[in-house]
Amino acid sequence: MECIVASSGGVAIGPGYSISYSILRYRPGRYVDVVRYPAAMDLKQLEYFVRVAELGSFTRASIALDVAQPALSRQVRLLEVELHQNLLVRNGRGVAVTEAGKVLLEHARGVLHQVGRVREELARARGALAGRVALGLPPSLSKVLTVPLTHAFRARMPEASLSIGEGMSATLRESLIAGRLDIALLYNAAPSPDVDLSPLLEEELFLVERKRGRSPVKPISLREVAEQPLVIPTRPNAIRMLVETELANIGCRPKIALEIDGVPAILDLVADGAGCAVLSMYAVTTSGKASAFTVRKIVKPPLRSRLSLAVSSKRPATSTQREMLELIRETAKAVRKQR
Repeated sequence: MECIVASSGGVAIGPGYSISYSILRYRPGRYVDVVRYPAAMDLKQLEYFVRVAELGSFTRASIALDVAQPALSRQVRLLEVELHQNLLVRNGRGVAVTEAGKVLLEHARGVLHQVGRVREELARARGALAGRVALGLPPSLSKVLTVPLTHAFRARMPEASLSIGEGMSATLRESLIAGRLDIALLYNAAPSPDVDLSPLLEEELFLVERKRGRSPVKPISLREVAEQPLVIPTRPNAIRMLVETELANIGCRPKIALEIDGVPAILDLVADGAGCAVLSMYAVTTSGKASAFTVRKIVKPPLRSRLSLAVSSKRPATSTQREMLELIRETAKAVRKQR
């Protein structure tokens, strides 16, 4: 007579837990064999996979993680076996992520980020502002806020770490909802059940033209702006969406001369006579060549870009994140006074 006995257990591996089960074939008086199967992926495997996928190489990932390459390859292969999917494909230059791998990569980043939040909450129990804060900034703000914000962060929260990423507001919003960011600064954000918004500041937008002579600078109506050839970012850039929305409200459409992403390139084209731009005064004054442009106030109605602090409404903010929100408000206020 032969019977099968199943047992299960959890084994701690690094920062995660690997759950496994054993199948034991038994005959009276002795066990015939024992086979152990993994029943769930562990956090270490996810971390290894993410690093290999991001670096595109097992060799580079093993160096970054300080893990022997055979061990790294084995853990990623165990993950593939568990999921019944090929996640990576080797090529002459390293590895490429498969379609299944891309899906896992998107989710794994969020999972690892949330594990970091748990560790932060545990650190809070001992009274320390620790953990990692992931902040997303639009490129124009990153140029202004990154240095003073980093200095203030290190001074106030020396045990915590800060990660700053750049992106358009639409991209930052997606990352916030997915859990890859804790805080994002968004331009002209629409209300959403997934995101909590709090106003930070408003910026007036101007029509920027190539300077011609010394004639008096007159304001321009929004309806007249619609008649100007615009050098403007592609959708879904926040300024592009604002211009289109406000013009639609008065029954007009923008006249697009060129679509260019990036304020420096836009200003270069304006200076070259390719068209006009709709930008903040700060974008012009910090370009290093403000004297090359004429800046006209937009009226009837004016154009104002609203900047908001955004956090996820689905995840409670940690004490470190709440402190970071206050730090952003203080730094933005100080920078604005200097302008």
